[in-house]
Amino acid sequence: MRRVVWGLAVAIVGLVLFVTANIGLSANSADPQPPDKDPDLRPATQTQSISVMPLGDSITGSPGCWRSLLWNELKQHDYQGIDFVGSMKSVPCGRDFDGDHEGYRGLKVTDAARNAKFLPTFKANRPDIVLMHFGTNDIWRLRPGPDPILDAYSTILKQLRAANPRVTLLVAQLIPMSPKSCRECIDDVAELNTAIPEWVRAHGTKKSPVISVDQWTGFDVKRDTGDGVHPNGSGTEKLAANWFKALRPLLDNRN
Repeated sequence: MRRVVWGLAVAIVGLVLFVTANIGLSANSADPQPPDKDPDLRPATQTQSISVMPLGDSITGSPGCWRSLLWNELKQHDYQGIDFVGSMKSVPCGRDFDGDHEGYRGLKVTDAARNAKFLPTFKANRPDIVLMHFGTNDIWRLRPGPDPILDAYSTILKQLRAANPRVTLLVAQLIPMSPKSCRECIDDVAELNTAIPEWVRAHGTKKSPVISVDQWTGFDVKRDTGDGVHPNGSGTEKLAANWFKALRPLLDNRN
């Protein structure tokens, strides 16, 4: 009888040791980590850096103070980590802001595309979002019709995607202009603006969206410019407001 009880006790102890050892082995081999320990599973936050490149001619860069208004509006609405990028530095606009941009006085979009002017800064900055208001000088100086300007847009988009395949391009329907030297230009701008939405639909992808931004509607060339071309104070406010309206859902979707 003692032998039976002793043998049963030994068997029970052995079973307990076997089960304990296997439980420990299983736990060590799996070694699961909580989701918040995996950096790839952390939710995006508004502190992530998002690079935004203002791109164009003097309406963007000289002085282009709509950029100051836009920057401060973004900060006021608590959009953090926004980095304006470009090789150009802004002139003062009365308020502190991130003045980096890619806007050149007198530049034609057809020349910029043909000469690959922006390739170095596209590669250096790899912008996430581009705000492009471009073509005013082409219309003013050349009056080429919309097709060459849209072809230039296509070239610039290709160059942008080579630098960042996930870039989002916001394309402005241009503000109206009617300088003394070109009263017909306002009709040429309207013709280009009519063609831009179709170009946008043809070139946007899920990976790299292209979005048209209406800067034409509600902009009065007499009240909102000082010379028939360049925005004054009220024109600057309208440009900034329209860019902000277009940017806001993109920034919200990234957070």
